[in-house]
Amino acid sequence: MPVNNEVLALILGGGQGSRLFPLTQYRSKPAVPIGGSYRLIDIPISNCLHADIRRIFVLTQFNSASLNRHIAQTYRLDHFSLSRGFVEILAAEQTPDNPNWYQGTADAVRQAERHFTRFETDYYLILAGDHLYRMDYHRLIKAHVASKAEITIAAQPVNTEDASSMGIFRFDHDGQIVAFEEKPKADRLAEIARSIPPGASFARHQPDKPFVASMGIYVFSRDVLLNVLRADSAADFGREVISGAIDSFYAANIILTQPDSPFSFYDPHRPIFTQPHMLPGARLNDCMAREAIISEGCRLERCTVEKSIVGIRTSIQGGSRISRSVLLGADFYEEDPEVSTPRNVPALGIGRDVVLDRVIIDKNVRIGDGVKLVNERGLLEHDGEGFYIRSGIIVVPKEAVIKPGTTV
Repeated sequence: MPVNNEVLALILGGGQGSRLFPLTQYRSKPAVPIGGSYRLIDIPISNCLHADIRRIFVLTQFNSASLNRHIAQTYRLDHFSLSRGFVEILAAEQTPDNPNWYQGTADAVRQAERHFTRFETDYYLILAGDHLYRMDYHRLIKAHVASKAEITIAAQPVNTEDASSMGIFRFDHDGQIVAFEEKPKADRLAEIARSIPPGASFARHQPDKPFVASMGIYVFSRDVLLNVLRADSAADFGREVISGAIDSFYAANIILTQPDSPFSFYDPHRPIFTQPHMLPGARLNDCMAREAIISEGCRLERCTVEKSIVGIRTSIQGGSRISRSVLLGADFYEEDPEVSTPRNVPALGIGRDVVLDRVIIDKNVRIGDGVKLVNERGLLEHDGEGFYIRSGIIVVPKEAVIKPGTTV
């Protein structure tokens, strides 16, 4: 099946991303760095390209400058390709007939309709731009066509703890969706008990994962989607389909450092694409790194890194110990800090004798010598000077400065 001619992808750029604050203070969720060298938007776009889906619109609204720049600099498809592929931004816009911004996922697609319906296609693939997964969309679309479905929704089994932060399906004995509940609370989950009714044989039921959650991946036949958008004023396809909080973002990064990680950027056949940074290899001088990802362009001096991700262009000075932390890196190299940096302002990166444990360091941060960020008081939520604590994890926002000797 010539997927690239029959399928058009619409990737949703997400809302304000308040649950990922402060990482989303200056960028949208899909633009948040992941895995040291990538951004979340690279995941769905790469999955599309591997499935030969090369007509891709990304719908954006909040804090979209960083995302727009990344897409423009990364995904320049061949102008002379017969498939005429593209990855193009569709930004929210106010028009004479609709002065409102996007009100949700379905409303975003509805408002963008006049831009994408000019392309001939049989199927629309609608994706979230801020999820970490690997999927063969070609197989998904083949299943949609073979079953003569009007709408196909990808889902996954989840445990009770995760179900409370997701959109949960309920099915009848024939496997048809009969209800959708958004982020049901614990008492409601106890009442539902499971998404698949007892005795049903259409899917394998997992006792430890009794609920089925939407993954935010939809296949619509063309006429069905257009009819739904024109006849229905609903704002969302399923409201917020996957939670995106600081603790889940942190866990998704840390698990990448494990040899048995459920997601890997090292697949030889289906690589994840991103912007080529044109950086030298990481330089480590008398360092110890264990279960760590050290990205290109880093400079590490006599330090220890364990169970951590060190993003591009990160500088770590002597005597520092980094454990269970996620460093997003830097957008630039600093010239000689003794010349270019004002007095009493730490150099870009991690200074000398710094201790970090369960910390997320955003881009272009300056951590002074002797800083200790370990959450000594075990706080779950706290706003401090130059840092935040969310779910017990210390988060240092982009371009923040932590003064020498600071202890948290």
